[in-house]
Amino acid sequence: MKTPRVKPEVTAGGWGVIWPFPQIVTLGLDPRGLYFQSSDMAGYTYILADMRRGRTYIGVTNDLVRRVYEHREGLVEGYTKRYKIKRLVYFETHDSIIDAIQREKTLKRWYRQWKDALVEENNPDWGDLWDEIVK
Repeated sequence: MKTPRVKPEVTAGGWGVIWPFPQIVTLGLDPRGLYFQSSDMAGYTYILADMRRGRTYIGVTNDLVRRVYEHREGLVEGYTKRYKIKRLVYFETHDSIIDAIQREKTLKRWYRQWKDALVEENNPDWGDLWDEIVK
């Protein structure tokens, strides 16, 4: 059987492959080959901060509790670990991971003042929402 031609594209986890099936999104690699996740799966867009109006990080995930835990415990190398950004100050739930990725890209293009206003509209004290998501 001949495998379909694929086109390399940037996906949620970096470079990946988008198969010619629109309902499937490539999110990474596993030892057996490509790992697929349905675009029907829920996604989350979130903002972490080190303090009120301090450094922020915008991310996307399909498992908010796991991902925030990774940031809090310093299990993720990079910006959040280097600058100790651990406080979850804002998150949104989306029907699909594709919607969540699109929202993350949109938020990253916003001016800083707009992001601050979004957080303060929902969390005026910039309190940690960790307890709210682990209930």
